[in-house]
Amino acid sequence: MSAATHTLLHIDSSARPGLSGRQPHGSHTRRLGARFVQRWQAGHPGRLVYRDVGAQPPSPVTGDWIAAAFTPPGLRTPQMRRALAESDALVAELQQADLVVIGVPMYNFGPPAQLKAWVDNIVRVGLTFGFDRGRAGVPYWPLLAGQGRQVVLLGSRGDYGYADAQAGMNHVEPALRAALGYIGLDQVHELAVEYDEYGGERLAQSLDRAESAVDRLVDELLAQRAARVA
Repeated sequence: MSAATHTLLHIDSSARPGLSGRQPHGSHTRRLGARFVQRWQAGHPGRLVYRDVGAQPPSPVTGDWIAAAFTPPGLRTPQMRRALAESDALVAELQQADLVVIGVPMYNFGPPAQLKAWVDNIVRVGLTFGFDRGRAGVPYWPLLAGQGRQVVLLGSRGDYGYADAQAGMNHVEPALRAALGYIGLDQVHELAVEYDEYGGERLAQSLDRAESAVDRLVDELLAQRAARVA
């Protein structure tokens, strides 16, 4: 990554197409993600990489994938390389990104399966985390740490209170923080829309708060970047 260039990796994972407020049954997380990207690019034009895992989910991890991933690169067969080709592309996108924005609705108290498949493909031994049984202390370490990447999680929930009263049932942000932190992405910002199942004024107010929070966060991150480049 370079101070002179900037790459934003934007990932949508909602199964719903379209944006709420524009299309019937559109996605709140897609709406927040689109707002974030539009405001970011208005303040800092740069390279944008977009991946819609909600519409095109990555392949799930298989036995062949695991065998290939844990085989040293120089010993992999053509079949093993093919098994890892999609994962290699996803990891490369992540490695090239300065900022990662992920739209992640809550499905049954956790992230969508299609986003979990993305996580499973980018947590890669030798690429995003190191592992050595002979290493003193902890045998694994993050390979993406200390490089200034930041992650933004834009969520939506049908109910409410998942940051406090119902936090014990929220396995979305905590799960993503754990997996991303394991590979070194520990600068994580999060916000979410709630009350989707209630609709009406409560949902409208939650959307307004979330969109205002998106705007403030973009401005904060742009100011931080300007200070680093100056």
